[in-house]
Amino acid sequence: MSTNFYKSTFSGGDQTCVEVAHTSGAVLIRDSKYNGPANEQPIISIPTLLWPPLLDLALSNESGAVGNATITVHSDASATVAAQGIALVYNADEWDAFMKGIANGEFYRRS
Repeated sequence: MSTNFYKSTFSGGDQTCVEVAHTSGAVLIRDSKYNGPANEQPIISIPTLLWPPLLDLALSNESGAVGNATITVHSDASATVAAQGIALVYNADEWDAFMKGIANGEFYRRS
């Protein structure tokens, strides 16, 4: 598995989006808005077995937890994904593009 990050095809060209990479034992999530040192970029790691339930939770557009990860959907339709002491905050457009990508099957494990 590659650690190349990718985003939803529904994301705009402004590079503000939920980015995902599949590894052999986990799925990594980061925020493309980060502009600090690459080696310090906040990345959340979700065990592979918990990834499908996390996608289901995200697609429900409800707040909740899967394992040690939480998704908080805010009243303005933005969302925060948190785990391992890291919180990634996405605006409404970013979260909407991510949910559309999930519904389109874009974030399931790639071979």
